[in-house]
Amino acid sequence: MNRLENLDYCIRYLLAQTEQRVPIPADLDEKQRLFRALMNIWEPQPLSDEFLQAQDRELQLQLQAKCVIDPPAQPVVLWQGDITRLRVDAIVNAANSRLLGCWAPMHHCIDNAIHSAAGLQLRAECHRLMQGQLEPTGHARVTPAYNLPSRYVIHTVGPIITAPQPSPEQEGQLASCYRACLQAAEEHGCRSLAFCCISTGEFRFPQRLAAQIALGTVAAHRGPSLQTVVFNVFKDSDYAIYRELLPEA
Repeated sequence: MNRLENLDYCIRYLLAQTEQRVPIPADLDEKQRLFRALMNIWEPQPLSDEFLQAQDRELQLQLQAKCVIDPPAQPVVLWQGDITRLRVDAIVNAANSRLLGCWAPMHHCIDNAIHSAAGLQLRAECHRLMQGQLEPTGHARVTPAYNLPSRYVIHTVGPIITAPQPSPEQEGQLASCYRACLQAAEEHGCRSLAFCCISTGEFRFPQRLAAQIALGTVAAHRGPSLQTVVFNVFKDSDYAIYRELLPEA
């Protein structure tokens, strides 16, 4: 099969599993968008080896097109961009409490981006780990990264802010997220780890306070085996905050 035929196979397979009835577009970009949307709404269930091979072929081609980034080997790195491009031992996913990824088709959150780039094996593995339970705030779970260039994904659930300012308990929960991820990385022998900005997007934690908690917690609790910590930001506003707080990065 060529690439378009491979994508058509993946789409038809997921249309059947998700019981959707939509036409398959002819354009490559539109096929990819439909494929991702179907991945986002897929309920965990058995997947055939043939589908997984076809899915992985497409996701690896998408990864090649994005270009993999190797962060510099230094203690602290500030990098702005798509975390799914980073070749590190582990990346951190700001997950929801179900830990199954984002279910909104094509949503812009990091949870959606990571699950969409990793492949449906990630949702299936999280489903196996969670067994319908909810992940407590401030904890961390580790899974393989599948089609990502990293080895592991460390999933953590940050506090959700509904008041004008986070409470002291919520500040402690965010610090716990960073400590739990550091501990999980150390337990899995990671030498490099990329943090996203936990809780600052959909969960509305104030960006500057979140950055201060992140930097302070990592400085206090990173182990000696973790040689490189990447603070990955996506928004220009987050980059400006971290650049001010980390002038040497």
